[in-house]
Amino acid sequence: IQRVALSEAEGIVCCGPFDPFADPDANRPDFLYAKQKGLKLLCANPDIVVDRGENREWCAGALARLYTEMGGESLYFGKPHPPIYDLARRRLAALGETVPDSKILCIGDGVLTDIRGAMGEDLDSLFISGGLAARETKTDYQPDPALLEAYLSKEMVNPTFSIGKLR
Repeated sequence: IQRVALSEAEGIVCCGPFDPFADPDANRPDFLYAKQKGLKLLCANPDIVVDRGENREWCAGALARLYTEMGGESLYFGKPHPPIYDLARRRLAALGETVPDSKILCIGDGVLTDIRGAMGEDLDSLFISGGLAARETKTDYQPDPALLEAYLSKEMVNPTFSIGKLR
């Protein structure tokens, strides 16, 4: 892979936005050009947003979603898509490890990626409510149980376990 100008590109590898605080719509003109060229966008991290310290930033998933909505073709790698789970299992096997699904716990604060991915693979999951959903679940140390239940119901996910923080 070589970084080139969009006019010379044969595809787009998207690991995240150039400016993680700018509205993804700022990429619309470049994406229109890329779509007209028929370029595929490879999304290396389907997360829409991520928290880095006190800052919430846009991720590659937000750009891929926009490109797809505009009619471009996006290829997703990472949670919640099955190939990342297949890769993890193959890597364990290469180490000589056979780990039954009943011994795997998927942990994360993203219901759209971490928890939906675990559900799609029929794996146990631990939802960290004090991450991306801290505001919605009023998680300081532990979430408000009623707000947590309402949030998970709204997002249509059912993690095996939930915890406020993982420290």
